[in-house]
Amino acid sequence: MKVLDLQCPDGHRFEGWFASADDFESQLSRNLVECPMCGATNVSRVPSAPRLNLSGASEAQSASAAGQASHAARVGQAAAQWQAHAMRVIREVLEKTENVGDRFAEEARRIHYNEAPARNIRGVASAEDAQALVEEGIDVMPLPVPAALKGPLQ
Repeated sequence: MKVLDLQCPDGHRFEGWFASADDFESQLSRNLVECPMCGATNVSRVPSAPRLNLSGASEAQSASAAGQASHAARVGQAAAQWQAHAMRVIREVLEKTENVGDRFAEEARRIHYNEAPARNIRGVASAEDAQALVEEGIDVMPLPVPAALKGPLQ
C-alpha cells in the first residue's frame, strides 16, 4: 500500500492510498484521482517526508533543512486544519438548508414576499439572478460546495 500526499492546482493538499506507484499513475492517467475539495483531476504528488536525507551535509545545513521542513510541515498542517474547518461549515450549511436546485431565485423571492414559508434554502442561480435578488433587498451568498460533498462517497 502506498500513501501519497497530493495537491491540486488550487493548492488543496490531500492524501491518496494506492496499491502501488504504478496504480497511482494508472488512475491519474485515467482522471480517476480528484481533489476532494474542488474536484480537479490534474493533481500532482508533493513531497511528504518531513525530514530530508542529507548525509554528508554539514550540521548547520542539516539544521537549516530541518527548520525549513518543520516550517513546511506547520504550514501544511494549518492548511489542512483550515480545509477541515471549511468542510465542517459547508456540511452544516448543507444539513440545515433545503436544496431547491435551479429554482433558487424564484423560491428566494417567494419567501421574501411571504408567498412561501420562511426557511433556509440553497440552490443554483446565475450571476445575473443573484445580482437581481440583491437589488430587490434579498440577501444571498455564494457557497462553493466541494465535489466530495455533492454526492455519496464511494
